[in-house]
Amino acid sequence: MSTSTIPESSSPTAALPAVVDAALLLEVAELVVSSLNLETAAADIAPDEALYGEGLGLDSIDILEIALVVSKRYGLQLRADHEDNTAIFQSLRSLSAHIAQQRTK
Repeated sequence: MSTSTIPESSSPTAALPAVVDAALLLEVAELVVSSLNLETAAADIAPDEALYGEGLGLDSIDILEIALVVSKRYGLQLRADHEDNTAIFQSLRSLSAHIAQQRTK
């Protein structure tokens, strides 16, 4: 395979849907807010804002809590050692896209 055919962004999120249903984005944002007892309104979380570190300011324990809640809510297997976790938990949009992708399988 020629490297010229590989997109500049060949991260795991590149394979995720570019458009995520607005209802799912809000649903996941509400899940994040309620599971972590955040003082931020779900509607105020920008879909592409970083979840971890700068941005929403979550830490690794928060991400584990979100993974647990998402796994229970949507029946997904999100493991701590999954190689794509950084991409999956990059933003609300990437997490929602991962959920949408897994639900269609």
